[in-house]
Amino acid sequence: MDFSKITEQPSRYDHLEQMSVAELLQHINDEDVLVAEAVRKAIPQIQALVEAIEPRMKRGGRLFYVGAGTSGRLGVLDASELPPTFGVPDSWVIGIIAGGERALRHAVEKAEDIIEKGWEDLQAYQPTADDTVIGIAASGTTPYVIGAVSEARKNGLLTGCITSNPHSPLAEAAEYPIETIVGPEFVTGSSRMKSGTAQKMVLNMISTSLMIRLGRVEGNRMVKMQLTNAKLVDRGTRMLQDSLGLSYEEAQQRLLDAGSVDKALNEE
Repeated sequence: MDFSKITEQPSRYDHLEQMSVAELLQHINDEDVLVAEAVRKAIPQIQALVEAIEPRMKRGGRLFYVGAGTSGRLGVLDASELPPTFGVPDSWVIGIIAGGERALRHAVEKAEDIIEKGWEDLQAYQPTADDTVIGIAASGTTPYVIGAVSEARKNGLLTGCITSNPHSPLAEAAEYPIETIVGPEFVTGSSRMKSGTAQKMVLNMISTSLMIRLGRVEGNRMVKMQLTNAKLVDRGTRMLQDSLGLSYEEAQQRLLDAGSVDKALNEE
């Protein structure tokens, strides 16, 4: 199949430096409106991947996100939010970024260009056949990500990817490719914009759906969330108030004694 980098095509807008602030913001927003529809079109691809991951995670498999730059940071972000939100161990979903921890805040020169390094970095976690690797790369051409996905698939892991270019090398490498075709960026080639937004949306969909399917939500509530700050204690207290008809003070004490909403709800 033909492959062309839509992510590198010229912006539909020109002379950006001559625009007013209002024009810049309006046009950026006009482009952002296109993202949700692009993600919607990819729902069948997202569904197929989630349905393939679920039984593996129920057997104890883990989910790895692998990316570089913005893509890597978004993977690490999504993974890091799941333990406090759903009360799961850090080991359930793991974000790996080219260049390591430093790359979360600083560009690490050429970190994404070494094709062997992605799979090498995964080895620290001793991957098994029940694990899943999702490569994230707007261009679909990042060597670090392609290498990780290719080797993971060769070694029997489930593989998926999120990219903004159709028929990319990354999509070819993955068993379950997700292609969110958002079109050229407002600033030509700046895939931290629409492509990054699409990636964040898809990651939210994948991880949230999995957490629900894995029993981390009851009704529509995060009953297993960690009580790591006052806001979450307050949220949990109000959940108990609504469910059990207790006063705020009674609900809060019950929550703190139990340690989580679900344990408080299931107390005799």
